[in-house]
Amino acid sequence: MPVDQLSAVFGALADPTRRAILARLTKGEATVATLAEPFSMSQPAISRHLRVLEQAGLISRSRRATARLSHLQARPLREATAWLARYREYWDESYDRLDELLAALDGEQAD
Repeated sequence: MPVDQLSAVFGALADPTRRAILARLTKGEATVATLAEPFSMSQPAISRHLRVLEQAGLISRSRRATARLSHLQARPLREATAWLARYREYWDESYDRLDELLAALDGEQAD
């Protein structure tokens, strides 16, 4: 995933409203009106959130008659997760070192 795309994905995910919209879209496509229901904001505000998600590649939008439907595009999430996974080994090793240190300190206190 190009760095700019990765930045766009993380930028889009930084907002709780956009994360909630993505969570709703895991259940299937939805209209702007449906996506706006749980929020106390206007449909134009929701549309701006959808535009950010679309620019990040996290959703696609299509028309069916007069309805504008949004669809989840999970690939960028998978790619962002893969990017984050590279740091898991670092954290696992850090926790292992911390466990060793705590065990050593605990052993010193027992003496």
